[in-house]
Amino acid sequence: MSEELADFGLIGLAVMGENLALNVESRGYKMAVYNRSTDKVDNLINGRAADKNFVGCHTLEDLVANLARPRKVMMLVKAGPAVDTIIDNLIPLLDEGDIIIDGGNTHFSDTERRTKYVEEKGLQFIGTGVSGGEEGALKGPSMMPGGSESAWPAVEPIFKAIAAKVGPEGDIPCCEWVGPRGAGHYVKMVHNGIEYGDMQLICEAYHMLSEAGGLSNEELYDVFDEWNRGDLQSYLIEISRDIFSVADDQGEGFLVDKVLDKAGAKGTGKWMSQLALDLGVPSTLVTTAVYARSLSAQKEARVRAESVLNGPQADASLSDEDKKNLIDDVRQALYASKIVSYAQGFVQLQYAAKEHDWPLNYGDCALLWRGGCIIRAQFLDRIKEAFDEDPNLENLLLHPYFTDAVHNAQAAWRRVVVKATELGIPVPAFSTALAYYDSYRRGRLPANLLQAQRDYFGAHTFERTDGEGVFHAEWLKRRKEPQD
Repeated sequence: MSEELADFGLIGLAVMGENLALNVESRGYKMAVYNRSTDKVDNLINGRAADKNFVGCHTLEDLVANLARPRKVMMLVKAGPAVDTIIDNLIPLLDEGDIIIDGGNTHFSDTERRTKYVEEKGLQFIGTGVSGGEEGALKGPSMMPGGSESAWPAVEPIFKAIAAKVGPEGDIPCCEWVGPRGAGHYVKMVHNGIEYGDMQLICEAYHMLSEAGGLSNEELYDVFDEWNRGDLQSYLIEISRDIFSVADDQGEGFLVDKVLDKAGAKGTGKWMSQLALDLGVPSTLVTTAVYARSLSAQKEARVRAESVLNGPQADASLSDEDKKNLIDDVRQALYASKIVSYAQGFVQLQYAAKEHDWPLNYGDCALLWRGGCIIRAQFLDRIKEAFDEDPNLENLLLHPYFTDAVHNAQAAWRRVVVKATELGIPVPAFSTALAYYDSYRRGRLPANLLQAQRDYFGAHTFERTDGEGVFHAEWLKRRKEPQD
């Protein structure tokens, strides 16, 4: 083993941290690792890291002492107060110019605050989104760093070495500097919100095909396998395909049918929805997806309601031709809705960038998600191309490629929503995406009546279509008197 100081330090040896440390070392860097429970340090050093270029540390002081300057210390611990505690414990041990990195699922506002705090101490801070789960951490995640830009040159070679790679030659890293302060964690949050929408849309496609189309798990496997070879090619379609093939190891049938329909959530989708409301941005897909998970969690209440509330019964007795048509309609509805989901996500990024003065490059954001992360998909290449052509593109739906795509899918999209409504199959994300599309494509909406109502009861004023200025009307005095 080399006696030289380590290139990179990592705090937190849960599965993500351990895998990321092994990834860094595999790229030719010496790793120093620390965990509050020191047995995890020893287990790694004596196990998966045996005979590798690692140094195990039982104290923060030991960790810092084993790092080459400028020291680069990354935390992969549970977001929240623990991060602040570690930062406060690290600051006295570090020297001017050293770099603290938070790789957790942190709320962007905490990263904004921490960047300022750490910089005031003469140090540098990076908040980086890391996506791809355990496998991504080990083999190549998507990374979204932001914070003290002066720190980027010191960590760029390491981050780009360990990140997922895409492109014709497989040499373009899914990692690029995002922007100042909390920009990196905000982009990661939007990634997670889009992930919520993607997952809900795929679940609704599954629901339609199984209930309206009567497809078996074997047939669903074949459908998703075919979809994964075309425009819908993505990690989430791929793993959904795989799920349909897994037999139950505790009984007959397939495991997916035995999984309780009660979804969990860690909160990042809710963050995106809340922040969209703060910005006044209609990120309706993620909000609908969050509510869908919330409703699924009310399992016991739904079971009780099932015996009381009536609705139409789905009839899955379709001819082969009708089944084939339904599969294609659902495919097109899924693609069009997915476009809306990403369009909303990028609009929210644009509004957030203005609000927080972040110089975001939206094409780069799409590239960051092209590999390694959960929402990695073929069509992200199209998004990057769209923003490369027009960095100020107002909405992805207005780019010719996506305009044509939703135009071509529109009839099928509407048929799926109508069919689901007729059969009583809930497709909240499909219908929300379509409602957004229909609202966005109209130059006039019924909000004129809404604003008139606000002015009537609260004197909130209104603008006119035929002139400049702000007006208030005496609606009560000028109304027609109702007849007895």
